[in-house]
Amino acid sequence: MSIIKKNLILISIFTLLVITPSKSEELKKIGKFKDWETMVLVEQTGTVCFAQSSPVLQAPKSNKREARLFVTFRPSEKISDEISASPGYEFNKKNSVTATSGKNKIKFDIKQQGFAWIADNKIEKKMVRLMKKGSRIMITGYNEKGSQTIDHYSLLGFTKAYSAAKKACS
Repeated sequence: MSIIKKNLILISIFTLLVITPSKSEELKKIGKFKDWETMVLVEQTGTVCFAQSSPVLQAPKSNKREARLFVTFRPSEKISDEISASPGYEFNKKNSVTATSGKNKIKFDIKQQGFAWIADNKIEKKMVRLMKKGSRIMITGYNEKGSQTIDHYSLLGFTKAYSAAKKACS
């Protein structure tokens, strides 16, 4: 084998080793429960378990986005029932983000990097209880231009997905 061929093979192997992602993070799907699914992410800093769903309906209809609603458990950080919403865009800082289920309305306190969170764990636990009882929850937000969006999430399968995420991180 010529020296050029040997060098090309060595360079190819080295490139594959460098480009191939490490297994330091691993995402596993635990289960699908109607409109919700449970995932576990194993990171170097610890395990993260979450239930997630995509909207069954979005308004305006012409603005299709990769929106998600999450309930997350991070045992290594002593975090449970962390609720977050990602509308698929950066939130407008002037307007609030709210979750509405029936007559109940809950405001998200923190908006950054395309996500909204609730700061108070007691309110998060209240929202989890509402989600277990309800059939639908709507997340209303505003994009950077000030246009309103509403994502409708089905709560079918939420309780089972939530329980599976909680159990996977206990």
